[in-house]
Amino acid sequence: MEGKRKKGGTCLILGGLLLLAAALFLTGYNLLDEHRAGTDAEHALEELLVRIPETTPTVEEGVINRSEMAATEIEGEDYIGILEIPSLEIVLPVMAEWSDSNLKIAPCRYHGSAYSGDLVIAGHNYRTHFGAFGSLTAGAQIVFTDIGGNRFLYEVAEIEVLGATDVEGLLSGGWDLTLFTCNYDGRARVTVRCIRAD
Repeated sequence: MEGKRKKGGTCLILGGLLLLAAALFLTGYNLLDEHRAGTDAEHALEELLVRIPETTPTVEEGVINRSEMAATEIEGEDYIGILEIPSLEIVLPVMAEWSDSNLKIAPCRYHGSAYSGDLVIAGHNYRTHFGAFGSLTAGAQIVFTDIGGNRFLYEVAEIEVLGATDVEGLLSGGWDLTLFTCNYDGRARVTVRCIRAD
């Protein structure tokens, strides 16, 4: 009987150690993935800063009348511009199309256009991407600069949490700009709603 208890205890300890090792491996993998994403985004940003004209006029409502956003290719990927959130010290490239693989590089256009006033941008909750959204407050300034150097100024109006599959809720409300990311357990979306500020 004593031998069975020792054997059972040893199995439990080994099982616990395996689970701990798996958790450490997963944490290490996620940290490496986040670092790689930050490096990839920084490289694309450097390229975009060279390509976008230095003169960046602020766009007034109705000046640009086109629905398709121009894109430029960097290492086989298309980018539509640069997103800046000064209060979080974030400056990131924005990819033209959303996909799981693109999100691992940089934030992506999920829907709409800056020109039609319904741009939705998705980003990972990496610390180097949208991970600091929890500290954003109403009134914070956000700037999107397109490939042509046109600047769109926004102000955070509200922050809400939506269900992970609530696409209808995400796209509703008539917001000029919506930014979103998953929370850490992936069950909800932290959604930042913005209005034009210029």
